Amino acid sequence: MAPTLPRTIRAVDTEQLLDLEREAGAYGFSQQLPVDWLRDHLAPGATHYLSPALVHHLSHRPEVSPQWRCELLLTAPSGEQFLSLLDMLPATFGKLPETLDATVKTDIASRMERAPAQREWAEAVGRLPKPTLKKCHDPEIPDTHMG
Repeated sequence: MAPTLPRTIRAVDTEQLLDLEREAGAYGFSQQLPVDWLRDHLAPGATHYLSPALVHHLSHRPEVSPQWRCELLLTAPSGEQFLSLLDMLPATFGKLPETLDATVKTDIASRMERAPAQREWAEAVGRLPKPTLKKCHDPEIPDTHMG
């Protein structure tokens, strides 16, 4: 039976977060940001917060199912905070220590509700991540109309 999705928030420092993002990349998870972009746009000594939001089942990849899609509250060097998503294995989340009391979690949850999404924040400051997929172009269609 899959672990129940906990209603909690865990804190990680920037290096721990980068490790979690690397793991998500290694597993090929859908929700993750490029580690290089994060390294350039997160405050090095900041604390970031993860909260499981939903269980994601992959019938075509049972070896990495279920995943927990977590909301992340990330802190930029300017002190601004923004939201992102990160898919992770329940066992990985379970290894993160519980360090926050209920009052702090309530405050963080409130900040998560007000924070802009990563894309909105990045657009506002002109720092969108570089696309990881090649841009697709519509194939040229020969003009077969005989007029």
